Amino acid sequence: MVQSQTDELVFLPLGGSNEIGMNFNLYGFGPPHARKWIVVDLGVTFGDQTTPGVDIILPDPSFAEEHADDILGIVLTHAHEDHIGALPWLWKRLKAPLFATPFTAFLIREKLRDAGVLDEVSLTEVPLSGRFQLGPFDLELITLTHSIPEPNGLAIRTPLGTILHTGDWKIDPDPVLGGVTDVAALTKLGDEGVLAMVCDSTNIFVEGEAGSEADVRVELTKLIRGLKGKVAVGCFASNVARMDSVIRAAEAAGRRVCLLGRSMHRMAAAARSVGLLTDVQPFINDKEAGYFPSESILYLCTGSQGEPRAALSRIAEGAHPHVTLGQGDSCIFSSRVIPGNEVPIRNLQNRLADRGVRLYTDRDHPGIHVSGHPCRDELQRMYGWARPRIAVPTHGERRHLLEHKAFARDLQVPEQVAPRNGDMVRLAPGRAEIIDEAPAGRLFVDGGVLTPEDSEPLRERRHAAHNGVLIVCLTLDGKGRIADGLEIRSLGLAGDAGSPLEDALDDIADAAEAAVNRLSRQDRDSDETVEHTVARAVKKSAQRLWERRPLVETLIVRI
Repeated sequence: MVQSQTDELVFLPLGGSNEIGMNFNLYGFGPPHARKWIVVDLGVTFGDQTTPGVDIILPDPSFAEEHADDILGIVLTHAHEDHIGALPWLWKRLKAPLFATPFTAFLIREKLRDAGVLDEVSLTEVPLSGRFQLGPFDLELITLTHSIPEPNGLAIRTPLGTILHTGDWKIDPDPVLGGVTDVAALTKLGDEGVLAMVCDSTNIFVEGEAGSEADVRVELTKLIRGLKGKVAVGCFASNVARMDSVIRAAEAAGRRVCLLGRSMHRMAAAARSVGLLTDVQPFINDKEAGYFPSESILYLCTGSQGEPRAALSRIAEGAHPHVTLGQGDSCIFSSRVIPGNEVPIRNLQNRLADRGVRLYTDRDHPGIHVSGHPCRDELQRMYGWARPRIAVPTHGERRHLLEHKAFARDLQVPEQVAPRNGDMVRLAPGRAEIIDEAPAGRLFVDGGVLTPEDSEPLRERRHAAHNGVLIVCLTLDGKGRIADGLEIRSLGLAGDAGSPLEDALDDIADAAEAAVNRLSRQDRDSDETVEHTVARAVKKSAQRLWERRPLVETLIVRI
Protein backbone atom coordinates (compact mmCIF):
# COMPACT_ATOMS: atom_id res chain seq x y z
CA MET A 1 0.00 0.00 0.00
CA VAL A 2 1.33 3.45 -0.94
CA GLN A 3 1.43 5.73 2.07
CA SER A 4 0.18 9.31 1.77
CA GLN A 5 2.06 12.05 3.59
CA THR A 6 -1.24 12.99 5.24
CA ASP A 7 -1.97 9.50 6.58
CA GLU A 8 -2.50 9.14 10.33
CA LEU A 9 -2.96 6.12 12.57
CA VAL A 10 -5.42 6.82 15.38
CA PHE A 11 -6.96 4.95 18.31
CA LEU A 12 -10.41 5.90 19.59
CA PRO A 13 -11.92 4.16 22.64
CA LEU A 14 -15.70 4.65 22.86
CA GLY A 15 -16.14 2.25 25.79
CA GLY A 16 -13.87 0.47 28.25
CA SER A 17 -11.57 3.38 29.04
CA ASN A 18 -12.42 4.95 32.41
CA GLU A 19 -14.57 1.90 33.20
CA ILE A 20 -14.22 -1.87 33.42
CA GLY A 21 -16.46 -3.42 30.78
CA MET A 22 -18.41 -2.16 27.75
CA ASN A 23 -15.37 -2.44 25.47
CA PHE A 24 -15.73 -0.59 22.16
CA ASN A 25 -12.55 0.47 20.36
CA LEU A 26 -11.88 1.95 16.93
CA TYR A 27 -8.66 2.14 14.94
CA GLY A 28 -8.46 4.54 12.02
CA PHE A 29 -5.95 4.88 9.19
CA GLY A 30 -5.65 7.45 6.42
CA PRO A 31 -5.94 11.21 6.03
CA PRO A 32 -8.32 12.86 8.52
CA HIS A 33 -11.01 13.45 5.87
CA ALA A 34 -10.93 9.89 4.50
CA ARG A 35 -10.00 7.45 7.26
CA LYS A 36 -10.82 3.77 7.08
CA TRP A 37 -11.77 2.16 10.39
CA ILE A 38 -11.89 -1.19 12.13
CA VAL A 39 -13.83 -1.84 15.33
CA VAL A 40 -12.38 -4.08 18.03
CA ASP A 41 -15.09 -5.48 20.33
CA LEU A 42 -18.59 -4.19 20.97
CA GLY A 43 -19.66 -5.01 24.51
CA VAL A 44 -22.08 -4.12 27.28
CA THR A 45 -21.98 -3.33 30.95
CA PHE A 46 -24.75 -3.88 33.48
CA GLY A 47 -27.00 -1.65 35.54
CA ASP A 48 -26.75 -1.15 39.29
CA GLN A 49 -28.52 0.76 42.06
CA THR A 50 -27.92 4.03 40.19
CA THR A 51 -29.87 2.85 37.13
CA PRO A 52 -33.25 1.67 38.44
CA GLY A 53 -35.07 -0.52 35.94
CA VAL A 54 -32.06 -0.79 33.62
CA ASP A 55 -30.19 -4.11 33.39
CA ILE A 56 -28.08 -3.60 30.24
CA ILE A 57 -26.04 -0.56 29.22
CA LEU A 58 -24.51 -0.09 25.75
CA PRO A 59 -21.86 2.28 24.41
CA ASP A 60 -23.17 5.16 22.31
CA PRO A 61 -22.29 4.27 18.68
CA SER A 62 -23.02 7.74 17.23
CA PHE A 63 -19.50 8.42 15.98
CA ALA A 64 -19.10 4.95 14.50
CA GLU A 65 -22.55 5.20 12.93
CA GLU A 66 -21.57 8.46 11.21
CA HIS A 67 -18.57 6.66 9.70
CA ALA A 68 -20.29 3.31 9.11
CA ASP A 69 -19.55 3.35 5.36
CA ASP A 70 -15.83 3.47 6.18
CA ILE A 71 -15.85 0.64 8.77
CA LEU A 72 -14.12 -2.35 7.18
CA GLY A 73 -14.97 -4.85 9.90
CA ILE A 74 -15.73 -5.58 13.54
CA VAL A 75 -13.17 -7.91 15.12
CA LEU A 76 -14.11 -9.72 18.34
CA THR A 77 -11.24 -10.71 20.64
CA HIS A 78 -13.27 -13.17 22.76
CA ALA A 79 -16.79 -14.04 23.83
CA HIS A 80 -17.35 -12.23 27.13
CA GLU A 81 -20.48 -10.06 27.30
CA ASP A 82 -18.44 -6.91 27.84
CA HIS A 83 -16.83 -7.59 24.43
CA ILE A 84 -19.69 -8.97 22.28
CA GLY A 85 -22.92 -8.25 24.19
CA ALA A 86 -23.89 -5.07 22.29
CA LEU A 87 -23.88 -6.73 18.85
CA PRO A 88 -27.59 -7.71 18.87
CA TRP A 89 -28.54 -4.13 19.71
CA LEU A 90 -26.07 -2.09 17.68
CA TRP A 91 -25.04 -4.14 14.65
CA LYS A 92 -27.85 -2.69 12.51
CA ARG A 93 -26.42 0.79 13.06
CA LEU A 94 -22.99 -0.23 11.75
CA LYS A 95 -23.73 -3.15 9.38
CA ALA A 96 -20.06 -4.10 9.14
CA PRO A 97 -18.80 -7.68 8.65
CA LEU A 98 -17.83 -9.59 11.80
CA PHE A 99 -14.67 -11.61 12.41
CA ALA A 100 -14.25 -14.06 15.30
CA THR A 101 -12.72 -17.41 16.21
CA PRO A 102 -15.03 -20.49 16.24
CA PHE A 103 -16.09 -20.47 19.93
CA THR A 104 -16.84 -16.74 19.87
CA ALA A 105 -18.60 -17.08 16.50
CA PHE A 106 -20.89 -19.79 17.91
CA LEU A 107 -22.11 -17.50 20.70
CA ILE A 108 -22.43 -14.51 18.35
CA ARG A 109 -24.66 -16.53 16.05
CA GLU A 110 -26.89 -17.46 18.99
CA LYS A 111 -27.22 -13.80 19.96
CA LEU A 112 -27.88 -12.60 16.43
CA ARG A 113 -30.41 -15.39 15.89
CA ASP A 114 -32.28 -14.34 19.03
CA ALA A 115 -32.25 -10.75 17.75
CA GLY A 116 -33.61 -11.83 14.35
CA VAL A 117 -30.69 -10.42 12.33
CA LEU A 118 -28.46 -13.46 11.78
CA ASP A 119 -29.38 -13.77 8.10
CA GLU A 120 -28.30 -10.16 7.48
CA VAL A 121 -24.84 -10.46 9.03
CA SER A 122 -21.58 -11.45 7.36
CA LEU A 123 -19.70 -13.45 10.02
CA THR A 124 -16.28 -14.87 9.16
CA GLU A 125 -14.73 -17.54 11.35
CA VAL A 126 -11.02 -16.93 11.73
CA PRO A 127 -8.86 -19.86 12.87
CA LEU A 128 -6.72 -19.55 15.97
CA SER A 129 -3.51 -17.70 15.11
CA GLY A 130 -5.17 -16.71 11.82
CA ARG A 131 -4.22 -13.67 9.76
CA PHE A 132 -6.39 -11.58 7.44
CA GLN A 133 -6.44 -8.20 5.70
CA LEU A 134 -8.97 -5.38 6.04
CA GLY A 135 -7.91 -2.51 3.78
CA PRO A 136 -4.74 -0.97 5.27
CA PHE A 137 -5.00 -3.18 8.37
CA ASP A 138 -3.14 -6.50 8.42
CA LEU A 139 -4.55 -8.39 11.42
CA GLU A 140 -3.06 -11.42 13.14
CA LEU A 141 -4.60 -13.26 16.09
CA ILE A 142 -2.24 -14.12 18.93
CA THR A 143 -3.31 -16.83 21.39
CA LEU A 144 -3.46 -15.65 24.99
CA THR A 145 -4.99 -17.11 28.16
CA HIS A 146 -8.03 -15.74 29.98
CA SER A 147 -11.14 -17.15 31.69
CA ILE A 148 -12.94 -18.15 28.48
CA PRO A 149 -11.93 -20.27 25.48
CA GLU A 150 -10.10 -18.68 22.56
CA PRO A 151 -9.01 -15.31 23.97
CA ASN A 152 -6.97 -13.42 21.40
CA GLY A 153 -4.63 -10.51 21.25
CA LEU A 154 -4.57 -8.64 17.96
CA ALA A 155 -1.45 -7.65 16.09
CA ILE A 156 -2.65 -4.79 13.88
CA ARG A 157 -0.02 -4.00 11.23
CA THR A 158 -0.32 -0.77 9.25
CA PRO A 159 2.03 1.25 7.02
CA LEU A 160 2.65 3.57 10.00
CA GLY A 161 3.42 0.87 12.56
CA THR A 162 2.12 -2.16 14.42
CA ILE A 163 -0.30 -2.10 17.35
CA LEU A 164 -0.71 -4.92 19.86
CA HIS A 165 -4.25 -4.85 21.22
CA THR A 166 -4.21 -7.35 24.07
CA GLY A 167 -7.92 -7.67 24.84
CA ASP A 168 -8.42 -9.45 28.18
CA TRP A 169 -5.62 -11.77 29.21
CA LYS A 170 -3.44 -13.26 31.92
CA ILE A 171 -0.46 -15.61 31.91
CA ASP A 172 -1.52 -19.10 32.92
CA PRO A 173 1.11 -21.82 32.52
CA ASP A 174 -1.58 -24.51 32.90
CA PRO A 175 -4.87 -23.04 31.63
CA VAL A 176 -6.82 -26.38 31.74
CA LEU A 177 -8.60 -25.55 28.46
CA GLY A 178 -6.97 -24.16 25.33
CA GLY A 179 -3.38 -23.26 24.58
CA VAL A 180 -0.89 -21.36 26.66
CA THR A 181 0.12 -17.79 25.90
CA ASP A 182 1.95 -17.68 22.55
CA VAL A 183 5.16 -16.16 23.87
CA ALA A 184 6.97 -16.87 20.61
CA ALA A 185 4.47 -14.82 18.59
CA LEU A 186 4.62 -11.94 21.09
CA THR A 187 8.43 -11.96 21.12
CA LYS A 188 8.55 -12.10 17.31
CA LEU A 189 6.19 -9.15 17.20
CA GLY A 190 8.44 -7.26 19.60
CA ASP A 191 11.44 -8.06 17.39
CA GLU A 192 9.60 -6.62 14.39
CA GLY A 193 8.81 -3.50 16.38
CA VAL A 194 5.60 -2.58 18.20
CA LEU A 195 4.53 1.02 17.88
CA ALA A 196 1.84 0.86 20.61
CA MET A 197 0.38 -1.66 23.02
CA VAL A 198 -3.25 -1.13 24.04
CA CYS A 199 -3.43 -3.16 27.22
CA ASP A 200 -5.73 -4.50 29.96
CA SER A 201 -5.45 -2.53 33.25
CA THR A 202 -7.89 -4.43 35.49
CA ASN A 203 -5.39 -5.73 38.06
CA ILE A 204 -2.77 -3.01 37.84
CA PHE A 205 -2.94 -2.49 41.62
CA VAL A 206 -2.37 -6.19 42.38
CA GLU A 207 1.18 -7.40 42.93
CA GLY A 208 2.42 -10.77 41.69
CA GLU A 209 0.45 -13.01 39.33
CA ALA A 210 -3.22 -13.91 38.96
CA GLY A 211 -2.69 -17.65 39.45
CA SER A 212 -3.46 -20.77 37.45
CA GLU A 213 -6.81 -22.43 36.76
CA ALA A 214 -5.11 -25.79 37.40
CA ASP A 215 -4.58 -24.79 41.04
CA VAL A 216 -8.26 -23.86 41.32
CA ARG A 217 -9.21 -27.31 40.04
CA VAL A 218 -7.10 -28.92 42.79
CA GLU A 219 -8.70 -26.78 45.51
CA LEU A 220 -12.24 -27.33 44.24
CA THR A 221 -11.67 -31.06 44.07
CA LYS A 222 -10.48 -31.17 47.68
CA LEU A 223 -13.34 -29.00 48.89
CA ILE A 224 -16.16 -30.77 47.05
CA ARG A 225 -14.88 -34.23 47.98
CA GLY A 226 -15.23 -33.34 51.66
CA LEU A 227 -18.80 -31.98 51.50
CA LYS A 228 -22.01 -33.77 52.44
CA GLY A 229 -25.51 -33.10 51.21
CA LYS A 230 -26.33 -31.31 47.99
CA VAL A 231 -23.71 -28.95 46.58
CA ALA A 232 -24.30 -25.87 44.42
CA VAL A 233 -21.49 -23.95 42.75
CA GLY A 234 -22.01 -20.43 41.45
CA CYS A 235 -19.63 -19.14 38.80
CA PHE A 236 -19.62 -17.11 35.60
CA ALA A 237 -21.09 -19.25 32.84
CA SER A 238 -18.57 -17.75 30.42
CA ASN A 239 -15.68 -19.15 32.46
CA VAL A 240 -15.69 -22.48 30.66
CA ALA A 241 -12.40 -23.49 32.27
CA ARG A 242 -14.06 -23.07 35.68
CA MET A 243 -17.07 -25.05 34.47
CA ASP A 244 -14.70 -27.81 33.42
CA SER A 245 -12.89 -27.69 36.78
CA VAL A 246 -16.16 -27.91 38.73
CA ILE A 247 -17.48 -30.75 36.56
CA ARG A 248 -14.32 -32.82 37.01
CA ALA A 249 -14.20 -32.06 40.73
CA ALA A 250 -17.81 -33.26 40.98
CA GLU A 251 -17.03 -36.46 39.09
CA ALA A 252 -14.01 -37.11 41.33
CA ALA A 253 -16.40 -36.89 44.31
CA GLY A 254 -18.91 -39.27 42.74
CA ARG A 255 -21.43 -36.55 41.90
CA ARG A 256 -23.43 -35.97 38.70
CA VAL A 257 -23.72 -32.43 37.40
CA CYS A 258 -26.92 -30.51 36.74
CA LEU A 259 -26.60 -27.20 34.87
CA LEU A 260 -28.95 -24.47 36.07
CA GLY A 261 -29.43 -21.30 34.07
CA ARG A 262 -29.86 -20.62 30.37
CA SER A 263 -26.38 -19.18 29.92
CA MET A 264 -24.82 -22.31 31.47
CA HIS A 265 -26.49 -24.46 28.83
CA ARG A 266 -25.55 -22.02 26.06
CA MET A 267 -21.89 -21.94 27.10
CA ALA A 268 -21.77 -25.72 27.38
CA ALA A 269 -23.12 -26.00 23.83
CA ALA A 270 -20.56 -23.47 22.57
CA ALA A 271 -17.75 -25.36 24.31
CA ARG A 272 -18.83 -28.66 22.77
CA SER A 273 -18.97 -27.04 19.33
CA VAL A 274 -15.19 -26.59 19.50
CA GLY A 275 -14.43 -29.95 21.08
CA LEU A 276 -14.49 -29.01 24.78
CA LEU A 277 -16.50 -30.73 27.56
CA THR A 278 -16.86 -33.82 25.35
CA ASP A 279 -15.27 -36.36 27.70
CA VAL A 280 -17.43 -35.75 30.77
CA GLN A 281 -20.56 -37.59 31.87
CA PRO A 282 -23.83 -36.34 30.34
CA PHE A 283 -25.48 -33.58 32.33
CA ILE A 284 -28.76 -34.34 34.07
CA ASN A 285 -31.69 -31.94 34.04
CA ASP A 286 -33.19 -30.29 37.10
CA LYS A 287 -36.18 -32.68 37.19
CA GLU A 288 -33.97 -35.78 37.08
CA ALA A 289 -31.67 -34.36 39.77
CA GLY A 290 -34.43 -34.63 42.33
CA TYR A 291 -34.29 -38.42 42.12
CA PHE A 292 -30.58 -38.58 42.99
CA PRO A 293 -29.32 -38.93 46.57
CA SER A 294 -28.14 -35.59 47.98
CA GLU A 295 -24.50 -36.77 48.09
CA SER A 296 -24.65 -37.67 44.41
CA ILE A 297 -25.61 -34.34 42.88
CA LEU A 298 -23.91 -31.01 42.16
CA TYR A 299 -25.73 -28.00 40.73
CA LEU A 300 -23.63 -25.69 38.55
CA CYS A 301 -25.50 -22.41 38.68
CA THR A 302 -25.70 -18.95 37.19
CA GLY A 303 -26.23 -16.01 39.55
CA SER A 304 -22.98 -15.67 41.49
CA GLN A 305 -23.37 -11.86 41.29
CA GLY A 306 -26.80 -11.87 42.91
CA GLU A 307 -28.73 -11.38 39.66
CA PRO A 308 -32.40 -11.51 40.67
CA ARG A 309 -33.64 -13.83 37.90
CA ALA A 310 -30.66 -16.19 37.88
CA ALA A 311 -30.71 -19.76 39.21
CA LEU A 312 -29.05 -19.12 42.59
CA SER A 313 -31.40 -16.26 43.45
CA ARG A 314 -34.44 -18.37 42.59
CA ILE A 315 -33.14 -21.18 44.82
CA ALA A 316 -32.42 -18.72 47.65
CA GLU A 317 -35.97 -17.36 47.37
CA GLY A 318 -37.47 -20.85 47.32
CA ALA A 319 -38.86 -20.05 43.88
CA HIS A 320 -37.08 -22.64 41.74
CA PRO A 321 -39.61 -25.24 40.52
CA HIS A 322 -37.35 -28.27 40.99
CA VAL A 323 -34.34 -27.39 43.17
CA THR A 324 -34.17 -26.68 46.89
CA LEU A 325 -31.19 -26.20 49.20
CA GLY A 326 -31.37 -26.29 52.98
CA GLN A 327 -29.81 -27.54 56.17
CA GLY A 328 -26.76 -29.70 55.49
CA ASP A 329 -26.28 -28.45 51.92
CA SER A 330 -23.45 -26.26 50.63
CA CYS A 331 -22.99 -23.44 48.12
CA ILE A 332 -19.57 -22.51 46.71
CA PHE A 333 -19.04 -19.07 45.15
CA SER A 334 -16.21 -19.64 42.66
CA SER A 335 -16.10 -16.12 41.24
CA ARG A 336 -15.00 -12.62 42.15
CA VAL A 337 -17.29 -9.84 43.33
CA ILE A 338 -17.73 -7.35 40.50
CA PRO A 339 -17.57 -3.81 41.96
CA GLY A 340 -21.12 -2.52 42.43
CA ASN A 341 -22.55 -5.99 43.11
CA GLU A 342 -21.56 -6.17 46.77
CA VAL A 343 -25.07 -5.55 48.10
CA PRO A 344 -27.01 -8.05 45.92
CA ILE A 345 -24.34 -10.72 46.52
CA ARG A 346 -24.48 -10.18 50.27
CA ASN A 347 -28.27 -10.34 50.21
CA LEU A 348 -28.17 -13.57 48.19
CA GLN A 349 -25.70 -15.16 50.56
CA ASN A 350 -27.75 -14.13 53.58
CA ARG A 351 -30.88 -15.71 52.10
CA LEU A 352 -29.02 -18.94 51.44
CA ALA A 353 -27.52 -18.92 54.94
CA ASP A 354 -30.98 -18.36 56.41
CA ARG A 355 -32.04 -21.62 54.77
CA GLY A 356 -29.23 -23.44 56.55
CA VAL A 357 -26.89 -23.58 53.54
CA ARG A 358 -23.15 -23.53 54.34
CA LEU A 359 -21.33 -20.94 52.19
CA TYR A 360 -17.80 -21.08 50.79
CA THR A 361 -16.23 -18.02 49.14
CA ASP A 362 -12.74 -16.98 48.08
CA ARG A 363 -12.50 -14.94 51.29
CA ASP A 364 -12.39 -18.06 53.43
CA HIS A 365 -11.06 -20.42 50.72
CA PRO A 366 -8.76 -18.23 48.55
CA GLY A 367 -7.82 -21.09 46.22
CA ILE A 368 -11.31 -21.57 44.74
CA HIS A 369 -11.04 -18.58 42.39
CA VAL A 370 -8.35 -16.79 40.40
CA SER A 371 -8.68 -13.69 38.27
CA GLY A 372 -8.63 -13.77 34.49
CA HIS A 373 -6.67 -10.52 34.24
CA PRO A 374 -2.94 -9.80 34.57
CA CYS A 375 -1.32 -8.60 37.78
CA ARG A 376 1.81 -6.46 37.83
CA ASP A 377 4.35 -9.25 37.31
CA GLU A 378 2.44 -10.49 34.27
CA LEU A 379 2.17 -6.97 32.86
CA GLN A 380 5.92 -6.56 33.24
CA ARG A 381 6.52 -9.76 31.28
CA MET A 382 4.16 -8.66 28.50
CA TYR A 383 5.97 -5.34 28.18
CA GLY A 384 9.24 -7.28 28.04
CA TRP A 385 7.98 -9.39 25.14
CA ALA A 386 6.27 -6.65 23.11
CA ARG A 387 8.62 -3.72 23.88
CA PRO A 388 6.20 -1.06 22.60
CA ARG A 389 7.18 2.55 21.99
CA ILE A 390 3.79 3.75 23.30
CA ALA A 391 1.76 2.36 26.22
CA VAL A 392 -2.01 2.91 25.96
CA PRO A 393 -3.81 1.56 29.05
CA THR A 394 -7.43 0.52 28.60
CA HIS A 395 -10.05 -1.67 30.34
CA GLY A 396 -10.00 0.16 33.66
CA GLU A 397 -11.39 3.02 35.71
CA ARG A 398 -9.50 6.31 35.69
CA ARG A 399 -7.33 5.33 38.65
CA HIS A 400 -6.40 2.06 36.91
CA LEU A 401 -5.41 3.81 33.69
CA LEU A 402 -3.28 6.43 35.43
CA GLU A 403 -1.53 3.80 37.56
CA HIS A 404 -0.88 1.71 34.46
CA LYS A 405 0.53 4.77 32.72
CA ALA A 406 2.93 5.34 35.64
CA PHE A 407 3.82 1.63 35.66
CA ALA A 408 4.73 1.74 31.96
CA ARG A 409 6.83 4.84 32.55
CA ASP A 410 8.71 3.00 35.31
CA LEU A 411 9.36 0.19 32.80
CA GLN A 412 11.03 2.77 30.52
CA VAL A 413 8.32 2.72 27.85
CA PRO A 414 9.17 5.93 25.94
CA GLU A 415 5.63 7.29 25.61
CA GLN A 416 2.41 6.74 27.55
CA VAL A 417 -1.09 8.08 27.00
CA ALA A 418 -4.19 7.21 29.03
CA PRO A 419 -7.28 8.31 27.04
CA ARG A 420 -10.82 8.60 28.28
CA ASN A 421 -13.72 7.28 26.25
CA GLY A 422 -14.06 9.63 23.29
CA ASP A 423 -10.43 10.78 23.22
CA MET A 424 -8.95 10.26 19.77
CA VAL A 425 -5.26 9.41 20.09
CA ARG A 426 -2.91 9.93 17.15
CA LEU A 427 -0.35 7.13 17.41
CA ALA A 428 1.60 8.07 14.26
CA PRO A 429 3.21 10.03 12.79
CA GLY A 430 4.95 11.97 15.57
CA ARG A 431 4.48 11.67 19.29
CA ALA A 432 1.34 10.06 20.65
CA GLU A 433 -1.21 12.69 21.65
CA ILE A 434 -4.93 13.30 21.96
CA ILE A 435 -5.98 15.25 18.87
CA ASP A 436 -9.79 15.21 18.92
CA GLU A 437 -12.85 14.21 20.91
CA ALA A 438 -15.80 12.11 19.77
CA PRO A 439 -19.22 11.52 21.39
CA ALA A 440 -18.89 8.71 23.93
CA GLY A 441 -22.03 8.36 25.97
CA ARG A 442 -24.18 5.43 27.01
CA LEU A 443 -27.44 3.95 25.86
CA PHE A 444 -29.69 2.22 28.37
CA VAL A 445 -31.82 -0.78 27.47
CA ASP A 446 -35.02 0.24 29.23
CA GLY A 447 -37.85 -2.25 28.78
CA GLY A 448 -36.42 -3.32 25.43
CA VAL A 449 -36.12 0.30 24.23
CA LEU A 450 -32.77 2.07 23.72
CA THR A 451 -32.68 5.43 25.44
CA PRO A 452 -29.84 7.89 26.17
CA GLU A 453 -28.52 7.85 29.72
CA ASP A 454 -29.63 11.48 30.25
CA SER A 455 -33.17 10.96 28.94
CA GLU A 456 -36.04 12.55 30.83
CA PRO A 457 -37.76 9.27 31.86
CA LEU A 458 -34.56 7.94 33.42
CA ARG A 459 -33.84 11.23 35.18
CA GLU A 460 -37.35 11.17 36.59
CA ARG A 461 -36.95 7.56 37.72
CA ARG A 462 -33.69 8.30 39.53
CA HIS A 463 -35.24 11.38 41.11
CA ALA A 464 -38.30 9.40 42.22
CA ALA A 465 -36.12 6.59 43.59
CA HIS A 466 -34.23 9.01 45.85
CA ASN A 467 -36.94 11.54 46.70
CA GLY A 468 -40.31 9.87 46.30
CA VAL A 469 -43.38 10.97 44.35
CA LEU A 470 -46.37 13.13 45.22
CA ILE A 471 -49.48 13.06 43.02
CA VAL A 472 -51.79 16.07 43.36
CA CYS A 473 -55.38 15.98 42.10
CA LEU A 474 -57.55 19.12 42.04
CA THR A 475 -60.84 20.07 40.43
CA LEU A 476 -61.44 23.64 39.23
CA ASP A 477 -64.87 25.06 38.44
CA GLY A 478 -65.77 27.44 35.62
CA LYS A 479 -64.40 30.41 37.57
CA GLY A 480 -61.07 28.71 38.28
CA ARG A 481 -61.90 28.01 41.91
CA ILE A 482 -61.02 24.77 43.67
CA ALA A 483 -64.31 22.93 43.62
CA ASP A 484 -63.87 20.00 45.95
CA GLY A 485 -60.71 20.27 47.99
CA LEU A 486 -57.33 19.07 46.87
CA GLU A 487 -56.15 15.45 47.19
CA ILE A 488 -52.54 14.28 47.50
CA ARG A 489 -51.21 10.75 47.28
CA SER A 490 -47.63 9.71 47.93
CA LEU A 491 -45.16 7.05 46.82
CA GLY A 492 -41.93 6.39 48.69
CA LEU A 493 -42.40 8.96 51.48
CA ALA A 494 -42.55 8.00 55.13
CA GLY A 495 -44.44 8.96 58.25
CA ASP A 496 -44.18 7.79 61.84
CA ALA A 497 -46.18 7.77 65.06
CA GLY A 498 -45.10 11.32 65.90
CA SER A 499 -45.82 12.66 62.45
CA PRO A 500 -48.25 10.43 60.54
CA LEU A 501 -48.04 10.53 56.77
CA GLU A 502 -51.72 11.50 56.47
CA ASP A 503 -51.11 14.61 58.57
CA ALA A 504 -48.10 15.55 56.48
CA LEU A 505 -50.08 15.18 53.28
CA ASP A 506 -52.90 17.31 54.70
CA ASP A 507 -50.38 20.06 55.52
CA ILE A 508 -48.98 19.92 51.98
CA ALA A 509 -52.50 20.00 50.50
CA ASP A 510 -53.34 23.10 52.54
CA ALA A 511 -50.17 24.84 51.32
CA ALA A 512 -50.87 23.94 47.68
CA GLU A 513 -54.50 25.05 47.93
CA ALA A 514 -53.49 28.37 49.46
CA ALA A 515 -50.98 28.92 46.65
CA VAL A 516 -53.65 28.29 43.98
CA ASN A 517 -56.12 30.61 45.73
CA ARG A 518 -53.52 33.41 45.63
CA LEU A 519 -53.41 33.27 41.84
CA SER A 520 -55.37 35.76 39.78
CA ARG A 521 -58.43 34.56 37.89
CA GLN A 522 -56.48 34.81 34.64
CA ASP A 523 -53.63 32.67 36.00
CA ARG A 524 -56.05 30.03 37.31
CA ASP A 525 -57.35 29.63 33.74
CA SER A 526 -53.90 28.39 32.68
CA ASP A 527 -53.21 24.71 33.46
CA GLU A 528 -49.49 25.31 33.04
CA THR A 529 -49.47 28.11 35.61
CA VAL A 530 -51.56 26.11 38.08
CA GLU A 531 -49.28 23.07 37.71
CA HIS A 532 -46.16 25.18 38.24
CA THR A 533 -47.66 26.87 41.31
CA VAL A 534 -48.78 23.59 42.87
CA ALA A 535 -45.42 21.91 42.24
CA ARG A 536 -43.49 24.80 43.78
CA ALA A 537 -45.69 24.87 46.90
CA VAL A 538 -45.63 21.09 47.31
CA LYS A 539 -41.84 20.83 46.93
CA LYS A 540 -41.29 23.65 49.41
CA SER A 541 -43.49 21.94 52.00
CA ALA A 542 -41.89 18.53 51.35
CA GLN A 543 -38.44 20.03 51.81
CA ARG A 544 -39.53 21.34 55.20
CA LEU A 545 -41.13 18.05 56.28
CA TRP A 546 -38.70 15.44 54.87
CA GLU A 547 -35.70 17.40 53.61
CA ARG A 548 -36.52 16.04 50.17
CA ARG A 549 -37.84 17.48 46.92
CA PRO A 550 -40.08 14.73 45.52
CA LEU A 551 -41.24 14.37 41.94
CA VAL A 552 -44.62 16.10 41.70
CA GLU A 553 -47.32 15.12 39.21
CA THR A 554 -50.38 17.41 39.08
CA LEU A 555 -53.72 16.28 37.61
CA ILE A 556 -56.24 19.06 36.89
CA VAL A 557 -59.91 18.45 36.15
CA ARG A 558 -62.10 21.38 35.03
CA ILE A 559 -65.88 21.27 35.43
